[in-house]
Amino acid sequence: MSAKIKKAVIPVAGLGTRMLPATKAIPKELLPVYDRPIIEHVVKEAIAGGVTEIILVTRSGKEAIENHFDAHYELEHRLEKKGKETILGTVKNIIPNHVKVTSIRQADALGLGHAVLCAKNLLNNEPFAVLLPDVLVLDNESRDRNYSFTQLVEAWNKTEVGQVMVERVDSDMIENYGVADLGGETSKPFDSVALKGLVEKPAPKEVPSNLAVLGRYVLPSRVLDLLEKTKAGVGGEIQLTDALDELLKTDGLNSLETDAEIHDCGNKQGFLSANLAVGMRDPETREEIKRLFEMSGW
Repeated sequence: MSAKIKKAVIPVAGLGTRMLPATKAIPKELLPVYDRPIIEHVVKEAIAGGVTEIILVTRSGKEAIENHFDAHYELEHRLEKKGKETILGTVKNIIPNHVKVTSIRQADALGLGHAVLCAKNLLNNEPFAVLLPDVLVLDNESRDRNYSFTQLVEAWNKTEVGQVMVERVDSDMIENYGVADLGGETSKPFDSVALKGLVEKPAPKEVPSNLAVLGRYVLPSRVLDLLEKTKAGVGGEIQLTDALDELLKTDGLNSLETDAEIHDCGNKQGFLSANLAVGMRDPETREEIKRLFEMSGW
């Protein structure tokens, strides 16, 4: 029986340069998507998948992210005293009592692989999840809000093989992504399919599929040993993809396709689309958004 996924690594040490000037003083992970920071959406996604320890890989200047998940006694007291119970409920106990948030510093920005490796001592040779905080996964409203990630974890439970979540991307955009090579095998939503390889930003003539890696992983602890042996690649960074290529050769690696809406909140267009998408799911704001578009002739 496979070990359960209890720990998730969330790298939050990035500078947020694609979102400047908004991120000059505010961590990009705390920019709001509708009524809560991006990072809170992602943390709740991990918790829905059974994670009980969130490991933030952070850096100096990002203490506000940790503070967001801590108690704010003065604020809570004032809200309670004024009888603002609804608002109080949104800021109190953001994290359930059974879930722990820990953090570790990434001294240098040396890539996603290096960020994951920073958490090695906290992972205790256990399998773990990796969730990128820039990516918002919005599942179909007919399903549970975090259905895709729970299915990724379930695929690990069934196969004991590392899982990489992928999405279908238009052919004219696919060259901007890491792409899954299924060796010609077909894929459909929420099937776990064996990978033949991962190709980072392939040339148009060399694209193996239209399935792009989107920033959700469930991995065995062995990938940490592989990361320690991974040499710095493009830009002097240690790439997680390089270690996954090695893992694939020895242990195998699967992809799991999602049909959820994916919004890259690390850029202005994706951030705006995420806010509109979440806002349209709230009956209180849906009609107002529609009215605004009608007034503007959009």
